[in-house]
Amino acid sequence: MSEAKPLNFKSEPGIGYTVERREDGGMNYVFTNINEKTVNHWKKFADEHLLDADRRTRNLYDLRQVEKISDEAIRSAIRLNSDPSARKIRLAVVVANDAVADAIRKVGALADTNFAAVIKIFTDIEKAEEWLAKSFEQFA
Repeated sequence: MSEAKPLNFKSEPGIGYTVERREDGGMNYVFTNINEKTVNHWKKFADEHLLDADRRTRNLYDLRQVEKISDEAIRSAIRLNSDPSARKIRLAVVVANDAVADAIRKVGALADTNFAAVIKIFTDIEKAEEWLAKSFEQFA
């Protein structure tokens, strides 16, 4: 496997998420809330990573602590998921409630399917990891 890209994540007071590099080179995001500051920070961070995306990536979004996703966050996610580089991403999203799962389904349904990431929703983080561990060829 090639060397992992630098993460370049800088936490700031008031943002409701953290990011760590996965062993497979992808990223693990853990969201505690999705306030306006969080959405703005995440959009900038995600845009920067999509800009120089040069390989297939496995990402996990842990949204189990999030109760609701704002319309602004949904619109931002649709835009980012419609970026041509998003098609290189396999994204497991772990949720704890139907409202958040429905918001993620909306992102998947409204993004440009020619470019969108492969997204699957889970309630069990172990099942999400099992899915992410599958070979990319299974999703071609």
